Amino acid sequence: MSTFSDGLPQPPSASRSVPPADWTDWEAANRANWDERVPVHVGGAFYDVPAFVAGAEVLRDFELAEVGDVAGKRLLHLQCHIGLDTLSWARRGALVTGLDFSEPALVEAAQLAKQLGVDSARFVASDVYGAVEALGGETFDVVYTGMGALNWLPDLTRWARTVAALVRPGGFAYLSEFHPIAELVAADGRTVVEDYFDRAPAVLDTPGSYADRNATMTATRTVQWRHGIGDVVSALADSGLHLDFLHEHAHGHFFLPPGPRLPLVYSLRASRPY
Repeated sequence: MSTFSDGLPQPPSASRSVPPADWTDWEAANRANWDERVPVHVGGAFYDVPAFVAGAEVLRDFELAEVGDVAGKRLLHLQCHIGLDTLSWARRGALVTGLDFSEPALVEAAQLAKQLGVDSARFVASDVYGAVEALGGETFDVVYTGMGALNWLPDLTRWARTVAALVRPGGFAYLSEFHPIAELVAADGRTVVEDYFDRAPAVLDTPGSYADRNATMTATRTVQWRHGIGDVVSALADSGLHLDFLHEHAHGHFFLPPGPRLPLVYSLRASRPY
């Protein structure tokens, strides 16, 4: 497994390279890749959109318990992709806004909202760092970020300050994310194959998508970053948010062989004082 594989085992054909001298086009490369993933994800079995439309739950049990009742609350989902998690919160009564840098993904999210009859949902095109401006300084009761999001962002300090600016006084930010420890081990679940403290950007050329490795895609180059849990917590603390909890979970995404358990995902909540 690898941090730089969207949270899923990388195929042998995926390659990681030393960052080139100039990788400043990281956002354009990543956006092109995510734009091409949209039809693969909407039409494939991995996301199973028909099952979602029929009522399937995509949020994890610990997310539902830790976020709590969202009825009537204004919830912002950062890096929302095609909006399944976003609209899951809407089903529970939240007034949702989804934000993502992929416009094709937002088109699908909006169409899905219309299909579900969720009139209150809205979707805004922006990268995370431009969210405050894109939303006109609006603040929210809950700012939610789901799995496989932070590895696409180079600057956690800027991310945390953006999140803090989006949380209203008395509100909170909530993050559920792949655990960096679990992402460093091989498929045997025991052998460490990557360096936890490596913070250099990884430039990858990976065929297809984690949802379908055989999908035909041309924009296969991505740039990703590894962030330790200490990096995330420190960035949020520096932003002025108050850490309510940090939980590690032995379930939630990965599947490892039987044996001593590792943390597979983690979740945290950070609130903004009145």
